[in-house]
Amino acid sequence: METTQKEDELIDRRSFIKTSAIVSAGVAVVGMPFGAYARYQDDTIKVALVGCGSRGTGAAAQALSVKPRTKLVAMADAFADRIEESYKALTANKFKDWSGVEVSVAHKVEVPPERRFVGFDAYQKAIELADVVLLATPPGFRPQHFEACIKAGKHVFMEKPVATDAPGVRQVLQAAELAKQKKLNVVVGLQRRYDVSYQELIKRLQGGQIGEIIAGQVYWHSDGVWVVERQPHWTEMEYQMRNWYYFNWLCGDHIVEQHIHNIDVFNWAKNAYPIRAQGMGGRQVRTGKQFGEIFDHHYVEFEYADGTILNSQCRHMPGTMSRVSETLIGTKGRATTHDGRVITDLKGKTIWNYQRKGNEPNPYQLEIDLLFEAVAKGDFRFQDAEFGAKSTLTAIMGRMATYSGQVVTWQEALHSNLNLMPERLAWDALPKSLPDAEGFYPIAIPGKTKAL
Repeated sequence: METTQKEDELIDRRSFIKTSAIVSAGVAVVGMPFGAYARYQDDTIKVALVGCGSRGTGAAAQALSVKPRTKLVAMADAFADRIEESYKALTANKFKDWSGVEVSVAHKVEVPPERRFVGFDAYQKAIELADVVLLATPPGFRPQHFEACIKAGKHVFMEKPVATDAPGVRQVLQAAELAKQKKLNVVVGLQRRYDVSYQELIKRLQGGQIGEIIAGQVYWHSDGVWVVERQPHWTEMEYQMRNWYYFNWLCGDHIVEQHIHNIDVFNWAKNAYPIRAQGMGGRQVRTGKQFGEIFDHHYVEFEYADGTILNSQCRHMPGTMSRVSETLIGTKGRATTHDGRVITDLKGKTIWNYQRKGNEPNPYQLEIDLLFEAVAKGDFRFQDAEFGAKSTLTAIMGRMATYSGQVVTWQEALHSNLNLMPERLAWDALPKSLPDAEGFYPIAIPGKTKAL
């Protein structure tokens, strides 16, 4: 689940070409400079979409809107109806993409029925046909799919988080090393790293404008997300996959699936990852069986090697305060993203307030634009998988701490052998978390649950 349009102040992608000179004037994407928006080569880049839900469909539209010479050649999903819904949306005369912008990409969709692959192994067939693969399935499948892409020599855009357990994180980290060896570009959908306002803020923070960062607070408070009602003819596997947000093997809990954005901003600013975590959480409001096994609130204290403390809050409770932002506190001042991008001194006097420079690019689109620019030019520029995996592990470590009620170290989290994935992926197979006779799933109990 991504941030709201208001939070990220999404801008029509059609302004990108007009404003690229502004972006290139002094802002670096993931630490690397880029010039004016490049003129693409004539070679068509073939794209495969793996995961055809709303986010995958939006990512495909973005990939097809970057330049004339791209085409979607394959689609894969566990569910045939997802593929057909996505295909119809992409081939509509006017398609409203995931960020709300109307585009027409129908002429770039070349996916006949024989290239619409269905099933748990569908990704393998789609990957073979593409130059760039878009991975947008529920995150539990990401490690397997990402590894397959890299072994096949494909460039990748993959949504966050990149795993839901430690074995998956390790799999992604290993594949990331192989991607570097093969010079394959990998972009991860932590789009704040492609937001020019965040880039300017982080540049100032890493330049010492608030001194040494010693503490922070990050938030994702909202009403929550969708729920899919169980249908009588579904197997347990199908139900959990349809209602995937509420099962840890698929989602990782909302601290991993959503709150990773805010945690990643702090890791980015510190250029570091925490060494331990402790926290609390539970289910207080969202207690029905339709909410599977995840908590509705988490509060985690992350500690970094230099003593910095990050307090992390995320909550899914209708009717409560909504907030999605970050605050970073330094020895000389503080920075906040709650209402714009602002730096103040320790007495609260504003010393910098980000001012938009005309129309600025939508970061969701920009991450896709820059990936395809690099691929078209034959450049090796993006290696997001490593920081994507480490920020994913940070969030997983937080979940481990709230579920168990114990202090969890980075090394314990990284080397955990707790594998959440089912032993077998098939419609008649059983996931590891199963309901009782009344349809309720086991819920973690701090002090009793072993989360490592």
